[in-house]
Amino acid sequence: MKLTQVTFVIVGASLAGAKAAEALRGNGFDGRIVLIGDEPDPPYERPPLSKGYLQGKQDRETIFVHPPQWYAEQDIELLLDTTVTAIDRHQRTVALSSGERIGYDRLLLTTGASPRRLPVPGADLDGVLYLRRIGESERIHRTFETSSHMVFVGGGWIGLEVAAAARDAGVKVTVLEADALPLLRVLGPEIAPVFSDLHREHGVHLRLGAQVTEIVGTGGKAAGVLLADGTRIDADAVVVGIGATPNTQLPTDSGLQIDNGVVVDASLRSSDPHIYAAGDVANTYHRMLQRHIRVEHWANALHQPGTAARSMMGERAIYDRIPYFFTDQYDLGMEYAGYAEPSGYDDVVVRGDLSLREFIAFWLADGRVLAGMNVNIWDVNETIQHMIHSGDRIDRAQLADPDLPLDQLTSN
Repeated sequence: MKLTQVTFVIVGASLAGAKAAEALRGNGFDGRIVLIGDEPDPPYERPPLSKGYLQGKQDRETIFVHPPQWYAEQDIELLLDTTVTAIDRHQRTVALSSGERIGYDRLLLTTGASPRRLPVPGADLDGVLYLRRIGESERIHRTFETSSHMVFVGGGWIGLEVAAAARDAGVKVTVLEADALPLLRVLGPEIAPVFSDLHREHGVHLRLGAQVTEIVGTGGKAAGVLLADGTRIDADAVVVGIGATPNTQLPTDSGLQIDNGVVVDASLRSSDPHIYAAGDVANTYHRMLQRHIRVEHWANALHQPGTAARSMMGERAIYDRIPYFFTDQYDLGMEYAGYAEPSGYDDVVVRGDLSLREFIAFWLADGRVLAGMNVNIWDVNETIQHMIHSGDRIDRAQLADPDLPLDQLTSN
């Protein structure tokens, strides 16, 4: 295959899509690249939407992956406000909402994920807000300025970050969490209280074990929520953050293997050898974990496209980076590396002080570190990732001892 004579199509003008186009050009691909997105804006980074940009600390132009002129300079055809309506795998074409068809030699899906909708009466009222796109972040920011009380349904990472931004803006906040604690399934009972305590200290009212049965409204606008126990909580707006689902309708219709996302191998190749996937939509085989995982975090969208680009060009490339994410809430900054399922670890070791929120937490199985989270302690995350990669058994007492350097606890 002469690469100068081929066309690579990327569906999804996201961070992953833009980084894939960048990696293709950076690796010497000089064929045709078409990057297609259904939003009117060029590719942008999503973490600022619940962090700095939402809080008004970042200007709009700072969140874009590349300056607008970069795409033309790199000879990348950027088609915005354009939906791909179908993939014809036999003819190797994609159909666009404009009626045009574009042929491809390799196709990369970076279609991301969409917020899970709240399945209760009143969920379509004005003032029920979700966060995924730049316009939604801007709307929530404007809502801060006009609301005295906001209710948040769901105590996951996005919900808590937006709740923190609302409190910083002086809005009264109630967070409704169906579980016994926010982030319980992610962090477990040992560490999850750190975040519930943090939000309570900043004036957030947490209602745990809460089940929303209806969003009530007045004049077509949300005015509060009704809980299963009969409690009504009045609010000026309702923000829903109950998870996300991968955008798989297009690959499903084309007959690709789907299981919690597009199933891809460690090279990001799907069940069709001409189609690849990266970012939130990809359920990727991870060699170290020896299983498929789908990770909805910025680092995946940032790094996976490099592997996909090399694979599309015919190189041998494997994606085996340790999953990573971060959060900033009030005065708490955190980095998390690794992968620890709720039933997949048998011990949690803390180095530092949970009450001061300056610590490193480690999730272990059989003495091996599966994941580590550093809170308000910096320049240690790469070492934590090395500990995970090493697979060494580490003495529990040494792991908890702050006087022993972390980089001395592994054999290699």
